[in-house]
Amino acid sequence: MSKLQSPLIIILFLLLWEVLFHVLNIKWYLLPPPSMILGSIFSNFSSLMGSLGVTIKVTLTALAASVFISLCMAIIFYFSRIVERTMMPITVVLQVTPIIAIAPLISIWVDSSEMATLICAFLVAFFPLLTNTIAGLKSTEKNHLDLMRLYRANKIQLLKYVVLPNALPYFLSGLKISTGLALIGAIVGEFVIGPISGHSGLAYRIIESGYQLEIPKMFASVFLISITGIVMYNVVRVISYFILKDWHSSYIQQD
Repeated sequence: MSKLQSPLIIILFLLLWEVLFHVLNIKWYLLPPPSMILGSIFSNFSSLMGSLGVTIKVTLTALAASVFISLCMAIIFYFSRIVERTMMPITVVLQVTPIIAIAPLISIWVDSSEMATLICAFLVAFFPLLTNTIAGLKSTEKNHLDLMRLYRANKIQLLKYVVLPNALPYFLSGLKISTGLALIGAIVGEFVIGPISGHSGLAYRIIESGYQLEIPKMFASVFLISITGIVMYNVVRVISYFILKDWHSSYIQQD
């Protein structure tokens, strides 16, 4: 029953929204009802789906780059404290700098609008993965490491059999956060930078709809962004469950 609560709440919310729109006689250009938003999705299906594809492509590419680079950097930081102390202040500065502030600079420095948007999405998604993975690597029990060293395990074996498995829950938690942040970064990047290689993502559709006063289409674009974020988050959550359910304490207790 608990699994049905969230969909039921969403359905009730949409029904209440629709009823209040008609009862309170709300103007459609201020707040269109769900039925009008759904109709806009169908009437603009081709353009919206094309824009959704552009946004998803940038998001997934940035997320994949974030996973690879953050994992490599976290391992380097774990084995070399000198490198960590040298590089960590730079990563912190980049982390606390709002992406909306540096996106215009990225668009100036990078000729390709697609690459500029990709960099924006990458920078937003990268740091939660890096910090979570580093925390996971450092949380490895010293007794486990000492036991492996007693059996003459080298650094590669320590990493493979002890350190990385211990960091996996932390990494997956960071991945849940970074999935949504990559989407946010892609949207912010396109707001600032504009169309990607002649193709418009959902953020550009929002701007375009605002200029043309197509408010239902604007809400339809926002709705698709929200649904995309929810789907991506739940995909990562399901993957995390199947990876950790047989051995991690939090999932065993849930079962």
